[in-house]
Formats: sequence, structure tokens, C-alpha cells
Amino acid sequence: QVQLVESGGGLVQAGGSLRLSCAASGSIFSINSMGWYRQAPGKQRELVASITSGGSTNYADSVKGRSTIFRDNAKNTVYLQMNSLKPEDTAVYYCNLVVVAGTLSYYWGQGTQVTVSS
Repeated sequence: QVQLVESGGGLVQAGGSLRLSCAASGSIFSINSMGWYRQAPGKQRELVASITSGGSTNYADSVKGRSTIFRDNAKNTVYLQMNSLKPEDTAVYYCNLVVVAGTLSYYWGQGTQVTVSS
């Protein structure tokens, strides 16, 4: 089994910063990518940022220039540093892990709430 443990969410004022972390453990043989998605009330879950095993990154346009995703491969941990937060960044943030084991397997964390006050 694979487990994802997230931390770092909370309440912050607009313009502030937060760092989310997600540690993966369990039967992880080969990580394809790790990333963060978010879901605001009444909206669909959307990609925030992702990083491949090779270090390639991808960001949503809405967070480009304000967020940085990075990994500690030795710890199977992915981080999302978010700066200049806006009220529209308020959402539940979910960690995502894609593992290669013959086929691709997808795993999700339990979610961590990020609330940005104006």
C-alpha cells in the first residue's frame, strides 16, 4: 500500500506564503511524478503543479511565478512553496503520486485546507 501524508496548510492573509509538503511511503517502486491539485467549493479539481522523476515541472497559469514545486527524492517528499497568495487560492490541496509498476497507478493524499483571507 502507498500512503501520502500532507502537511502545511492553514490560514494566511493575502500576500502571505505557505509551504505544503507531502511524504510518500509504502510499496513505491518507481515514481513517475508527484504533484499538487486543488479543489475549491463548487469547482472541479485542477492541477496546481507537478514534477516528474527527471525534475521537469509544470504549473497552472494561475500560480506561475508565485509557486515553486520541488522534491526530495531521498525522502519521497514533494513540496509546494506558495508566495503572494490570493483569496482565489483558497481550496483544499491534494497531493498526487503517479507510480510506474507495469502500468501507471495514481494515489491521492487526504487533502489539506488552504484559506487565504483578504
